[in-house]
Amino acid sequence: MPQKLLLKIRYNGAGYVGWQVQKNGKSVQEQMQDAVEEIFGARVGITGCSRTDSGVHALEYCLCFDPPRSMELKRIPFALNAVLPRSISVLSCEEVPEDFHPRYHAVAKEYLYRFYDGSAPDPFKQGLAFYEPHGLDAAAMNRAAGHFMGRHDFRAFMSAGSKIEDTVRTIFFSSVERQGADVTFRVVGDGFLYNMVRIMAGTLLFVSAGRIDAAALSSIIEAGDRSACGKTMPAYGLYLKKVYYKREEVPHESESQ
Repeated sequence: MPQKLLLKIRYNGAGYVGWQVQKNGKSVQEQMQDAVEEIFGARVGITGCSRTDSGVHALEYCLCFDPPRSMELKRIPFALNAVLPRSISVLSCEEVPEDFHPRYHAVAKEYLYRFYDGSAPDPFKQGLAFYEPHGLDAAAMNRAAGHFMGRHDFRAFMSAGSKIEDTVRTIFFSSVERQGADVTFRVVGDGFLYNMVRIMAGTLLFVSAGRIDAAALSSIIEAGDRSACGKTMPAYGLYLKKVYYKREEVPHESESQ
């Protein structure tokens, strides 16, 4: 009987050109294909839940493949982790219906952008969070983040040159929280445009610095003017945290109240 497996993995994106196989460097997808081939004895196609850019990390990334031979499910993560580089780890494995697609069946995705503003750069956060030496106004950033929630046209938060025509997305949850020197932007939506979260994070950074008024975010979204937003933040601070396949599990605005 045909078998389709869903793996949940996490990875440190430093040193990779992103998820998808490319000619210009190592990709996470290629590393997974190599590992699956070594364990199962044949090279198979692997379908991911999203295209993450070069340097972006994932705390929980979902992928599917049809194994060329059967293996006890609980053994698969251990077998793959034994041959994968330490920058990639398989968290779990489960069987899913043959028509399941990790991208098209997703109802929402959650991302984090990580900042910190300690008194000095932290070498243990190098390449994992954005350092702001002048301090961050997390309260103002959180007020601004609230304006992202709802269904809006987010064309202002898309990189120039993108060919996507439908730029309307729904944001279910958006907040900024501080824990010590760590400041994290958390956002959940039904989809995201190219570089959308990194531009959102850059806009919140500009709010913190007083370059954008938090109360102006709604007007900026409505105007759709990319030049009115903040900069595109570096990829290394961005994390895909979770992919949701059940609507009842998706975080919503009420959680932050």
